[in-house]
Amino acid sequence: QVHLLESGGGMVQPGGSLRLSCAASGFRVNSIDMCWNRQAPGKDREMVAIITTEGRTDYADFVKGRFTISRDSVMNKVYLRMDSLEPGDTAVYYCDTVPPSGFWGQGTQVTVFS
Repeated sequence: QVHLLESGGGMVQPGGSLRLSCAASGFRVNSIDMCWNRQAPGKDREMVAIITTEGRTDYADFVKGRFTISRDSVMNKVYLRMDSLEPGDTAVYYCDTVPPSGFWGQGTQVTVFS
């Protein structure tokens, strides 16, 4: 049974950094492509970053050069390092498999404020 638990969110000023963690259970994070999505109030959920089983990464244009997705196969976790945060990054961040697992976690809130 798939279970995903996100953590690491918080409130930061523009230009700040955060590292999000996603603890997975019920499967191995190196056995399937993994992604981070986010959803801002009143907006649709959007994909932020993806890491494939081969370790290739890709990012949405709006986070390229600022965010880094990584994976720890021993800890069975996926991370999202976020640098140079902007107010537009304010959202609830979720991790998931690709294709989607169907599991809806609680996510972790990221708030970037001046």
